[in-house]
Parts: sequence; C-alpha cells; structure tokens
Amino acid sequence: MQRPDFTVLAIPAFVGAMAAEFWWQHKHPAQEASEGEARAGDYELNDTIASLSMGIGSLVAPFVTGPLVRRLAPGRTKAGNALLVAGLAAGVATTVGDVVRQKRAHGGQLPEAGTLPSDEPAPVTVRSRVDALGLLTSGSAVAAVGSTAVAAASIWAMETSATRLSALSPIRPRSGVAAYLLAIAGWDFIYYWNHRLAHESRWMWAVHVVHHSSERYNLSTALRQPVAESFSLSAPYGVLALLGIPPRYIEDARAINLIYQFWIHTEVVRSIGWLEKVLNTPSHHRAHHGSQRQYLDINHGSILIIWDKLFGTFEPEVERVRYGLTRNIDSFNLGTIATHEWRDIATDIATAPTWSDRFGFLLRGPGWAYERREQLAPVAGEPESLDPVSEPVAG
Repeated sequence: MQRPDFTVLAIPAFVGAMAAEFWWQHKHPAQEASEGEARAGDYELNDTIASLSMGIGSLVAPFVTGPLVRRLAPGRTKAGNALLVAGLAAGVATTVGDVVRQKRAHGGQLPEAGTLPSDEPAPVTVRSRVDALGLLTSGSAVAAVGSTAVAAASIWAMETSATRLSALSPIRPRSGVAAYLLAIAGWDFIYYWNHRLAHESRWMWAVHVVHHSSERYNLSTALRQPVAESFSLSAPYGVLALLGIPPRYIEDARAINLIYQFWIHTEVVRSIGWLEKVLNTPSHHRAHHGSQRQYLDINHGSILIIWDKLFGTFEPEVERVRYGLTRNIDSFNLGTIATHEWRDIATDIATAPTWSDRFGFLLRGPGWAYERREQLAPVAGEPESLDPVSEPVAG
C-alpha cells in the first residue's frame, strides 16, 4: 500500500487555518481600510481563487509532467532522441542565420579574424525582422534552446532520483529518529540552495515566479505553487539517499518542509520572539516576498533561517513590505500566472543576436536579462536593423 503524502493529509488543516485567518481579519479590520486603501494581507476573491487554483494544479501537474519528462530523456526513448536531433537541427539553422546576418552587416563579408566586438557595429538582432531569414532564426533559436533545456531537465531528473541514488549508495539505508532528523535537516539545507538558485537563474525563476506573483500576502498565497517544476534543474534532494537515508524518509522531509512553509505566509503573526534568530518566520518571509530593492533575493530558508545568515542572504523586515514582482503582471488569469515569464524568455531568445545572449536569457539572473534586453532594444531615432526589412515582429 502506498504511503500517504503528508501535504495532502494536511489540506483540511490548510483550509481551517485560512478560515481562521479570514475571521481574525474580519474582527481586526485594517486602519488603511478606513482611508480607502487595501491591506495587503486581506483576502481578495479573485486573488484567492487564483492561488487555490494554482495549488490544485501543482498537485495534479506532476502526474502529467513527470511521465512526459521521462519520455523525453535522450538516449533512453525514441522521443528523447528525436528531441535531441530536432534541437541540433534548430541549432544549425540558427547558426546559419547568424552567419548570413553578419555577412549582411559587413557588406556581404564576415568580419576579419581578430576583430574585437567593440570594433564591430551594434549587434544585428531579429527584433524587427519579418523576412523569411528573420523568422527562421527567431523560431529555430527558441527551438534549439528550449529542446536543450528540456533534454537536460529530463536526463537530470532520471539520473538524480532518490530511488536511483539509493541503489548507488555504498551506505546501508538507516532507520530511526537520527536518520529521520538528518533527512529533515538535509532537505532544508538543499532547499535553501535550490530556492536561492530559483531567484538567481531565470530558468528556475520562470518556475518559481508563480509563487511571487500575488500582490497579497496571506495563507492562500502559500498555496500558489508552480506547475512546471519537472522542467527545471535543481540540486538533487536524492543526494540524501547517498547518505543512507531511505527514500520514504526523504519524501516525508519534503512534506514537512512544505507544511512548515504554509504558516509563515501571514501578516497576522508579527514576531515569535527569540526564535526569530533560528527559524524562518512570517517576518523573515514577508521580507522575502517584498519587491523593494533591499528585499530582493534574500531570506531563502524554509524551516531554518540560519542558512541565510551563514551565506550572506539574510535581511530583516524593517520597511513595510510591498508584495509582488518588480514588474507586476496585473492578472488573475491562470495561464498568464503560469507562463508569463516563459513567454518573456522565449521572446528574448528569439530576438537575441548571439548564442551567448540566448543562453544568457535562459540561465543568467532576471536582473541581467532585463538590463540586456534594454541594451539590445533599438535606440529611438535610429534604424532598428541593418537589413532592408524593418517592420516589427509580433512577440
């Protein structure tokens, strides 16, 4: 008989806690409400529905994305091999397009060997091209980078599963309280680095941004979870199996980690005293969800805040937090919430002039991507392309 998932068993408690939080807010109306302003911690119907819907989606999605990822692993399935071949073909097509575009930019000749980038004209992007070459290069670039990412995620998921690594472990699986506590602490440590990576790599951010997309902050926000985690890379929690921790303990550690994070998504609890020094708390996590500059990319811990203090990413809640993104999506549409960053990445890759930029838009940080996008954007009053065609391409 399959063991129950603690996160599923906790659903009634989640619902009860949200009802209690809503009741408390009703009994303690915000001062801002009398001034015509909404309290960010209050429930708003459309926002709550969106959060709960994403939570349900995160439970259902693995049953679809998990098998799909396994089917797309190169070297293991025909679909995976086909994905690899398609990616290589798209890469070749894109490179050919790059060469032809560079030749056009230099009067039909490639730049001389030894030419420095600073000596060349500004990069010729495909941002404003509608001719066949521009469309080919844009589409093939997205296909090449996308297929590479999916293939890498598929191989990584299969090679780093707890079941596989457990079979490779030289240590006999342990049982008992010590192993159980090690599983919880180990998961928490790995979670810190994965959460930090989710803020520092745009590929991972495209998955995680779902959780930060709400401009509200209450217990329902905790349930606004991503649905595309299978298509990303992360430090493998399965490495705990190499330490002799049974996979069932690792699964329990995952559930305990997630359940703990639920209660810290609230404005009702302001402080828990001296425990703030050790544990991740509502105060610390409110700062993590802030969109002000001082609150960006901080407080990545789950149960323990000591990881942030050890590795220099801790920031206390001082200024009143403004929740959401630095560029909010202003939408409750589930499709927009789940895919808006993926669409932006695809657009940036399609318009990038070099492979370095294309993979940079996928792998480097969101901040770098926004700055690079502005650098590549046509300057007002100047030609948008060195090619004859200069009509805008729809994003």
